[in-house]
Amino acid sequence: MFDPTIYDNIKVVLEGAVYDLDLDGKIIITRRQDQVDLSSMSRTYAIEFARKIDKPSKAEINLHVHLSDLAAEILENPSAKPGCTLTIKLFTKVKNPDIECPYIAEQLGAIWEQRPQVVQLLSYEHSLHPISYHNQITLSFGRKVDESQIDDFPHLIAYAVDSLAWLDERGS
Repeated sequence: MFDPTIYDNIKVVLEGAVYDLDLDGKIIITRRQDQVDLSSMSRTYAIEFARKIDKPSKAEINLHVHLSDLAAEILENPSAKPGCTLTIKLFTKVKNPDIECPYIAEQLGAIWEQRPQVVQLLSYEHSLHPISYHNQITLSFGRKVDESQIDDFPHLIAYAVDSLAWLDERGS
């Protein structure tokens, strides 16, 4: 038997909190991924959800740990501060990115209290008219997380659900 790592503990808490919202009918889980990358010896967990099946926007909570953090924790390196990287991705569509993207960044900044960095990546299908852009919005926090932030996760998930609600209403 082995002791669970920071990554394992955070993953269980995140997964449980998201599944609780699914069981309560507030969201629908649309995809889960639990991956071990053997080439880099890293681990990634992602869980994607929407507010309702007919709503266009989705959110993904992504937890990632590098080998260096796993090794530092398992080997109990006293000079290292092991942890995981947590990002939130939001997926929606925009028609006029020059107008909509700055507005999305401003509104998400307000919802998230200006905490995360907001990066938007646009793509579209060639030959599709009228053009509708797929907008992948990544919210990153610029620091590692560990078990000391576990109490913040329900708030983080609530902000993600609030962000989805705003994106869905904006898209209507």
